[in-house]
Amino acid sequence: QVQLVESGGGLVQAGGSLRLSCAASGTISHSALGWFRQAPGKEREFAAAITTGGNTLYADSAKGRFTISRDNAKNMVYLQMNSLKPEDTAVYYCAVGLRIPLNFERNYAYWGQGTQVTVSS
Repeated sequence: QVQLVESGGGLVQAGGSLRLSCAASGTISHSALGWFRQAPGKEREFAAAITTGGNTLYADSAKGRFTISRDNAKNMVYLQMNSLKPEDTAVYYCAVGLRIPLNFERNYAYWGQGTQVTVSS
């Protein structure tokens, strides 16, 4: 069973950038990976995903601003977030994708504990 630990969250001003990291306890080279986020009072929503082959998928809200990447040698997945907006404030989670489509939360397992991102206006 893979364990995931997110890091890199924090407080940033609107327009700023953050890079989230997700460290896996085991090998992830054979797994798709995704980032989701949950804002206060809202359901968890898809942000980005990356396949084993490096193909990426983004939520409309993330396109052009977020970049997901992976380093299989280090068992890491990253989410580079630029041009951050107050509405990006949320707890961000990474997870292992088990099946497609990768923008569906129910198709993921082995969720991390999350990292808080707060964007001030």
